[in-house]
Amino acid sequence: MRAPIGDFASAAPAAEADAFTGPAAEAVRGWSGDVPADQLLYVDTDPEKADTAVFIENYGADLHETSANCVVVAAKRGGERTLAACVVLSRTRVDVNGAVRRQLGARKASFAPADTAVAETGMEYGGITPFGLPEGWPVLVDRAVTELPWTLLGSGRRRGKLIVPGRALAGLPGAVVMEQLGVPATG
Repeated sequence: MRAPIGDFASAAPAAEADAFTGPAAEAVRGWSGDVPADQLLYVDTDPEKADTAVFIENYGADLHETSANCVVVAAKRGGERTLAACVVLSRTRVDVNGAVRRQLGARKASFAPADTAVAETGMEYGGITPFGLPEGWPVLVDRAVTELPWTLLGSGRRRGKLIVPGRALAGLPGAVVMEQLGVPATG
């Protein structure tokens, strides 16, 4: 089947894709959200082209407007640490010190170190996705992502991506849809 966005050789329902493995694949194969499971698609990609700018150059300019990034943040209040995932359009950055800190009721919030993000999610850095995160994690999703007909996200690995209706993200366990979680990237 042809992917609804981007320029990929083919797309397949993610639950049926043999190359799709790991915690994200397990979550997709057990999907029970409002969006039909066959609309959660997997596309095979070159892991050497996984970074956003290179990816868009190789797989389609339309992905600049439809790609989303998932980053892990660590929020602290007192001696307690909370890890959460944040999903924003790839052309924006996560408002960690404003929206995230307030939503999580933290005194301090920051991006989690890469080794922490990898160890806690069981996913590869650069491929972390909101599908298959540890139970109980908050998943903060920018409303702009949920309003996209289709969005491209990591698959838990640097090889391969997921293409899903944006509204599917609102149905993830622990999902909180927020206004202005993603703010314009500067620099």
